[in-house]
Amino acid sequence: MDLSGLKTIRIAACDMNGQMRGKRMPASLAGKLDSGAARMPVSALNVDLWGRDIEDSPLVFETGDADGVITPTDRGAVPMPWLKTPSALVPMSMYWEDGAAFLGDPRHVLADVLSRYTARGWTVLAATEMEFCLLDDSGPAPAPPADPLTGRKLDQQSVLSISELDAFDAFFTDLYDGAESMGIPAQAAISEAGLGQFEINLNHQDAMRAADDAWLFKALAKGVARKHGFATTFMAKPYAQEAGNGMHVHFSVEDQDGKNIFDDGSATGSDLLRQAVAGCLAAMPASSLIFAPHGNSYDRLVPGAHAPISAAWAYENRTAAIRIPGGSPKARRIEHRVAGGDINPYLMLSAVLGAAMVGIEDGMQPPAPSDGNIYEIEGLPQLAADWETAINWFETDPLIARILPQTAIRNLVMTKRQELAGFAERPPETHWLSWLEAV
Repeated sequence: MDLSGLKTIRIAACDMNGQMRGKRMPASLAGKLDSGAARMPVSALNVDLWGRDIEDSPLVFETGDADGVITPTDRGAVPMPWLKTPSALVPMSMYWEDGAAFLGDPRHVLADVLSRYTARGWTVLAATEMEFCLLDDSGPAPAPPADPLTGRKLDQQSVLSISELDAFDAFFTDLYDGAESMGIPAQAAISEAGLGQFEINLNHQDAMRAADDAWLFKALAKGVARKHGFATTFMAKPYAQEAGNGMHVHFSVEDQDGKNIFDDGSATGSDLLRQAVAGCLAAMPASSLIFAPHGNSYDRLVPGAHAPISAAWAYENRTAAIRIPGGSPKARRIEHRVAGGDINPYLMLSAVLGAAMVGIEDGMQPPAPSDGNIYEIEGLPQLAADWETAINWFETDPLIARILPQTAIRNLVMTKRQELAGFAERPPETHWLSWLEAV
């Protein structure tokens, strides 16, 4: 992006909750960013949902709250079309003074996982399905927005409704224009099963680019909604009686010759596909904290709420946590359907792809694929039933220790324990305000 003519830019790295942490600075200083001129405390990427330092964090007390060096990612600067004054965002990554990657930076965590694929000569491709709700946040509780054409609040589900999409045409036009300007490959948009809920699919591409796009898309959707007089939220469960927001991810792996390693020419896929599925299933319960990182997330993970709650897989079955879609064998891929819309996309892809790699490394074999309504099958391994259980499982699980760097595990656990205590001190009826746009 050409920064000439801009007065200011933003530089930001991703914290453990997926929030942007960084600075506003004169655009004239942009040329110095590649040299490591920008610095901020490494602890800035390990703050809680409200931006508070983590109590007793070793990042503060063992290092003296040392500065890290932040440098631009290979994404480069992108416009911020939701702002009135033209500006640009430069995505950044955090490094220690000696140049080592700070593994409390979620983007570095994903890079660490992807390096295991690169070592085999493999490239991971991924696509995300981004679900979100438009809502009116002016009252004491979340409420549906007004239909821009009628002025009346939405009052019912409208699955795959073209008229509901058209009612919000001005918003979606700005959203797609903004995505194009930011280099985000937004594909089809649909009206989903929840009240004021929509989904936009992002294109299948390099996994790191897919994570970048998901992170940037969240900021874009929230900013554009505010321009139109309402809010966008990726909260897992904005309304107790409505479908929640998920973020499904599809992924495949190509070898050095560009061949899909999950394709063996059959309808069932290769041995490597089944090994990857087995790894995803084995790590799924202890990964609950990644897929459901907030207290509100567990309101979505209940029977009959259109969200998987058990570790099961199947072919062409949308009640399964892991689905193998049909179609051409050349496009054989895995769809991981557990995560809520409130996740950190870098950590979510790290957990999924890291688990798949462990399954391949160990030659794991999955159980037989399930049939029918998987919500009704008893005896399957379950995801964590609540936030505190998820934190405890994640902290001590040996598979998680193989998938993610220890620094990332420690920092996420500290963050979530502090948030758990923080929400316990706040009136429950106000909790939604903390999650509304922060996730």
